[in-house]
Amino acid sequence: MGVAFAKTPKGQAEITSKTGGLTPRQRRVLIMIDGKRTVDELRDMLQSDDLQHTLGMLEEDGYIMAASVTDSSGASQKLSAPLPPITAFRELSGATDPLKLQQARNFMSNTLNAFVGTLGNSSLLGRIEQAEGHAGLRALYDEWYHALVMSREGKREAEALRAKLLLVI
Repeated sequence: MGVAFAKTPKGQAEITSKTGGLTPRQRRVLIMIDGKRTVDELRDMLQSDDLQHTLGMLEEDGYIMAASVTDSSGASQKLSAPLPPITAFRELSGATDPLKLQQARNFMSNTLNAFVGTLGNSSLLGRIEQAEGHAGLRALYDEWYHALVMSREGKREAEALRAKLLLVI
């Protein structure tokens, strides 16, 4: 199954006006989105390790939206209802689950130590350990992801690690 994104009116306006403050990389991805190409096709064309993160940012900021889904047979179907954002955090229940919270905290710390190392990330590691609840960890999510994709080994695994973290954070 593949998802194809289309530009929203805000995304169309950004192409001509360049007022949204997008980075060259984000702008390039926005330009390539046409409502027909799936995420996998975009990944092949753009050769990027953080495409999912860039698409999530563009979607959350209202530049793009999911337009259609392609099934395993290759048939494309328009969406009748919007899909949840690709970088959406899961819904939290009213009570904090200490097990999930510790899993998320450990996952973030362990992946940083394994793929980036403690040198240069001790500040982030400290803030992860001190974060108050899921909201505190979610506030550190972008910084965690950025640290991963800035390392050679982390860049290769960033997409899979991001998906795993979103299950517990």
